Amino acid sequence: MMKQHLKSFTIAMIFGICTPNLMAQTQISAEQLQLKKDSKTFKAFIPKGYTLFSVTRSDLNKDHIQDAVLIVKATKPQGIVQENGKTYDRNRRGIVVLLGQKATNKYQLLTQNLTAMSSDQENGGVYFPPELIPEIKQGVLHLNYQHGRYGYQVFKFQTVANDMRLIGYDRSENYGPTVQTYISINFLTAKKLVKDNLNKHDVEQPERFKETWSKIQYAPIYLSKVKDFDALNFLD
Repeated sequence: MMKQHLKSFTIAMIFGICTPNLMAQTQISAEQLQLKKDSKTFKAFIPKGYTLFSVTRSDLNKDHIQDAVLIVKATKPQGIVQENGKTYDRNRRGIVVLLGQKATNKYQLLTQNLTAMSSDQENGGVYFPPELIPEIKQGVLHLNYQHGRYGYQVFKFQTVANDMRLIGYDRSENYGPTVQTYISINFLTAKKLVKDNLNKHDVEQPERFKETWSKIQYAPIYLSKVKDFDALNFLD
């Protein structure tokens, strides 16, 4: 009797431990399967020497037709490096913006930039490389760079003629859950807001911000012309 209970307990333990792992593997496989499917769908727009990294779908130009933003990654052999006994893919990433066409039910290239984004396996020193999360909100492309507990940056682009123009920028510098400094720029109104936490050096105190508004002067910045998003921070 005891052996039977022990056997049942062992089986239950095995399934209890294995089930989450199997679910995780299934989830990963589903994502990989979708990426493989998307790679076929957008094959004509993935440049030679690149592979598809992610796809974001929504309406970019308010014509009620689904558009697509592809993040692609170079596949150069020299981008694969060995460090501390581990292999890293340091190939840079790029972006391809496609507009859906109602008449043909196909896509048309709007603009692209194949070198502006660092690798997802970039060497961040003591920090992890930021996570790039593209989103489309109310026709505006948001390129979110999440820096974990250290904050985030968001670049906001809007469709203009045959390109996309930077219309907004948000930056939050954090210490854990506490915001140290927050910056928001509206390039259409040429205004910049800086919110400085007066209690930034005392995390036990609630956040208390001093707001400073200023006018800015920047020449229009277009997605196709950005050299490196890591160098685009507007801190001056």
